[in-house]
Amino acid sequence: MGVKILLRNKDGKYLLVRRSPDKYPDASGGWDIVGGRIETGSTLFDNLKREVKEETNLNLTEEPKLVSAQDILRVPGKHIVRLTYTGLAEGQVKLDEKENIEFEWLSINEIKKVSDLCLYLKELLDKGIL
Repeated sequence: MGVKILLRNKDGKYLLVRRSPDKYPDASGGWDIVGGRIETGSTLFDNLKREVKEETNLNLTEEPKLVSAQDILRVPGKHIVRLTYTGLAEGQVKLDEKENIEFEWLSINEIKKVSDLCLYLKELLDKGIL
C-alpha cells in the first residue's frame, strides 16, 4: 500500500515533483505528487508526515483529507492500493534528490496541462476528483 498527497501552499498552488529516473525507471510519468510506501505499525497520517518531510522538508499543517483509493495491478501477482490525500503544507521545499529531481508549485489547471504526468494522478484529475 502507498500513500500520496497533493500538497497545497498558502497561495493555493499545488506541489508536483519530478521523480528521479535513476530510482524510478519504470514509473508511469515523470511528474507526480509526494508519497511512498507505508511502514507497518505506523498510522497513515504518520506515514504521510514522514514521506512529506523526507521528500520535501515541508510540514503538514492540518489533518489531510483522503480523496481516493486506486488499485494498481501493473505487476502480475502484486496488488498495490494507492491512497491519495490532499493537505496544506508550509515551509521551504528542499528535495531529497535521490527521490525527486525538481519541483513546481502549480494551479490545478496548470497541472492538467503537464504532459509527463503520472497516469494515476492524471486519472484523478480527469475524473474531477482533484
